[in-house]
Amino acid sequence: MKKAFVFFSIFLLTTCYASAHTINYVLDKESDSDLFVTYVKLGFIHIIPLGFDHILFILCVFFLNTDIKKIILQASVFTVAHSITLALAVYGVIHPPTNLVEPLIAISIACLAIENIVSQKIKPWRIIMIFLFGLVHGMGFAGALQDLGLPQYALATSLVSFNLGVEIGQLCIIIGMYLLLKNIAAKKMWYRKAIVIPANIVIGIIAFYWTIERILSTT
Repeated sequence: MKKAFVFFSIFLLTTCYASAHTINYVLDKESDSDLFVTYVKLGFIHIIPLGFDHILFILCVFFLNTDIKKIILQASVFTVAHSITLALAVYGVIHPPTNLVEPLIAISIACLAIENIVSQKIKPWRIIMIFLFGLVHGMGFAGALQDLGLPQYALATSLVSFNLGVEIGQLCIIIGMYLLLKNIAAKKMWYRKAIVIPANIVIGIIAFYWTIERILSTT
């Protein structure tokens, strides 16, 4: 298990420079069905493997509680929140500035990592935090989606399918982590000391680094 954690730490540290919002595709006009499939794939790819910051956020959602129902509940709140701002941004109702959104995404990861370290169970405010952070992440998703060059003839289709791809990616992370750690997590105290706290320390360090890097890159 120590080897597994070392591997996890090295993976996180060596991918600090990963950019979660770099998608360069040229899309020709497609049929509705082809467009739907294309944007589902793009949404999935935006999470796995390109969305390293969003992956860390979902891991933070996962780590505090071993109850899969509560994990999915938190993920659902995150989904509702980011769907709201994603739609508002795509339709031009809001115009979130990237120089603020990107640092805030990093800060959201750091906040959840810190809470995972200092708390041993889900507090009532956690759901509110996840919802608010979901609003921020939705603005980040919108920036990535708009970079693709949205087809105006099928704006709603591309929006819904991209969001679906994002959700599939998030569920893959949650289910994968649950299957990997469910037997270990049953030993709660050992699991917390050996996995949860060290992993969230590493995630927190990465998130703080990203925060500083993203703030400096916009000044």
